[in-house]
Amino acid sequence: MTGAGFLEGRRLQMARGVLLQCIMGGYPESRFYGSDDGDLALVPDPAHIYPLPWSQQPRALAICDADEFSGESSRLSTRGQLKAVIARYAARGLAPVVATELEFFVFAPNPDPTQPFRPPVGLDGRREDGFSAFSISSNNGLRPFFSEVYECMAALGLPRDTFMHEMGVSQFEINLLHGDPLLLADQTFLFKHLLKEVALKHGLTVVCMAKPLAHTAGSSMHIHQSVVEAHSGRNVFSDQAGEPTATFRHFIGGQQAGMADFTALFAPNVNSYQRLCHPYASPNNACWSHDNRAAGLRIPASSPVARRVENRLPGADANPYLAIAASLAAGLYGIENELEPTAAIQGEFDVPDSLSLPCTLHAALERLKRSHLAMELFGKEFIEGYVASKTLELTSFYDEITPWERRVLAAQA
Repeated sequence: MTGAGFLEGRRLQMARGVLLQCIMGGYPESRFYGSDDGDLALVPDPAHIYPLPWSQQPRALAICDADEFSGESSRLSTRGQLKAVIARYAARGLAPVVATELEFFVFAPNPDPTQPFRPPVGLDGRREDGFSAFSISSNNGLRPFFSEVYECMAALGLPRDTFMHEMGVSQFEINLLHGDPLLLADQTFLFKHLLKEVALKHGLTVVCMAKPLAHTAGSSMHIHQSVVEAHSGRNVFSDQAGEPTATFRHFIGGQQAGMADFTALFAPNVNSYQRLCHPYASPNNACWSHDNRAAGLRIPASSPVARRVENRLPGADANPYLAIAASLAAGLYGIENELEPTAAIQGEFDVPDSLSLPCTLHAALERLKRSHLAMELFGKEFIEGYVASKTLELTSFYDEITPWERRVLAAQA
């Protein structure tokens, strides 16, 4: 929209079906979004209008809510779903607090998708070879790129906590400061958009796939969660003596109750399950533990005021609005129904069948499709539409024969 049109308050409309557009560009049957495929109103959030510092031509981005013309939020909107979850907490006098950790890879351009990604050539004329994890000098070859990333973050008002080189070759992680869940989802979305745009200016490619390289750690989007009293800001996961509360246990119980049903919301793509097949760095289970990274739900070491639950299942490819909404909705379900978690695990452990999660997109979608809990928390319209869109993507994947199949299976009798 032109700047003049935006400032005049002209209404921007969009077909409802676009909210279910799959990643290849197609759509499920119209019955999932209304046979008429009528319009929605895109209503800009006045607190989230951003001039884009990387754009040579003056341009701005406005984060919008997708609303029906009646004024109600569309049930197909993931931002609307997150706002509804936050409202359910507010009705109980509670406010969730979250922080996201986002991992990503910085690669050289990859015009031929049949070829593996490669690290970029640094200022020293060499490609990184995997020896830079957690090094303070690891991103020197990418310093011009990261310098502009930092400048653009400051211009957009995106506060950052820590930024580091991660385990993978040319893999990095940012920790965003904890705060309101809707704000953190907006910030995570903006940061991913910023990364890709700035990378293009520098002749680079930023990839937020869950597992872009074989034999290398994948990229996660861990979600740290706590709940406070809305009026006082007190963390309800800790009592006056600093000990964990029943509310803390019930929140974990709810997380465990929803993890398997919601796996397709945390791991939305075929490639997501390449990351989850690694048993340590990307735990595919609903176990919980104190400071054990092999558990899907980890309680980081912290003071009582900062007691929180880290959901380690979501990948960097997850929709931040939907992943945060699903995780918080599960926790609130546990609080409302006083669900008790299993015993905490420590050290080496075997995952019980009751706490194992779907290990393919097909299995995850089948679980989501049958989930009464998902229907209760997100509504039939959203869940059925989401499954329909993701089923199109899965079918498209199965329509292709991979190089592995040709290389390994063609010679079999």
